[in-house]
Amino acid sequence: MKEEMSIEDIVRNKAEAYCASVEHCISEVEAKLSLWGATSEVSEKVITHLLKNKFIDEQRYAIAFVRDKYRFNGWGRIKISMYLKQKGISEELIDKGLNEIDEVEYARNLKKLLRQKRRSITAGTDYERNGKLIKFALSRGYEMEEILRLIKQPETDDYMD
Repeated sequence: MKEEMSIEDIVRNKAEAYCASVEHCISEVEAKLSLWGATSEVSEKVITHLLKNKFIDEQRYAIAFVRDKYRFNGWGRIKISMYLKQKGISEELIDKGLNEIDEVEYARNLKKLLRQKRRSITAGTDYERNGKLIKFALSRGYEMEEILRLIKQPETDDYMD
């Protein structure tokens, strides 16, 4: 006959499966454990187990989060950094993640976002249009210097390509 599993074993197995599917940080796993009804003692043991066995790695998480957000969501450094801070990731690990950004790809993503937004906005003047583009890019978490460098480029057929 099968032995009965303890609550800790059940929660640990669920947490392992949860962490094996995609990168998670400690705060996400803690929230999930809380939803599953794990006590703080069980949560602490499970988190320790997950860290020890590399199911969770905050640096790996930060790098993956940065890569996904700038590549697939079109986020800039500021927005990425803000969200990582909310998840409890240390400044050091956030910096390591942001240092992994491919600068050429990052600039290309911003160019693409600005080009798409340029096509969808209506403005009476270049000043108004540029203001809307700046506001849009800032809301995506890009830095003003990056935005201005691209907006100031002369308009041609291959503008922002």
